[in-house]
Amino acid sequence: MRVGAALPAAGLVAILASACAQMQPAGSAASAVAELKPTAGNSVSGTVRFEQSGSRVVVTAVITGLKPNSEHGFHVHEKGDCSSADAMSAGGHFNPGGKAHGQYAKPERHAGDMPNLRADSAGASRVMWETDLLSIGSGAANVIGRSVVIHRDPDDYASQPAGNSGPRLACGVIVAGK
Repeated sequence: MRVGAALPAAGLVAILASACAQMQPAGSAASAVAELKPTAGNSVSGTVRFEQSGSRVVVTAVITGLKPNSEHGFHVHEKGDCSSADAMSAGGHFNPGGKAHGQYAKPERHAGDMPNLRADSAGASRVMWETDLLSIGSGAANVIGRSVVIHRDPDDYASQPAGNSGPRLACGVIVAGK
């Protein structure tokens, strides 16, 4: 095509659509959030944020109400349903790749396998980490419409199918960020 030649309308539309899909104004990265509420008889609560950063998702969490100086399993679960008193309505770990449960830093694991939370002496935990197995807003690894669950015990990263992390202390449905 020579410079200045007219581009067929269909071609121009395709180029513009592609360019617009790749452009994001500064500060408008895809994001999602889960507000965690305690299950029956528990007091754990907090906020988990997900932010797309290129091909990775940055996960940040601020959790309170944990047993002081304790460790807890922390996972994205397949269903965005925290309606049951024990949060079993959230289903199992989010696992779009059909992999075995494993340690969050290993390539062979559920997409929803995250690092254990470690509570400080006041029962609070703050964590930030990145993963390339989750996405926000599209694709099989999309977290929106799933849930985040905190368990009573630490994940052993080995027991199948879920790491033997015990009952669910808190649950929150993941929704698109604001």
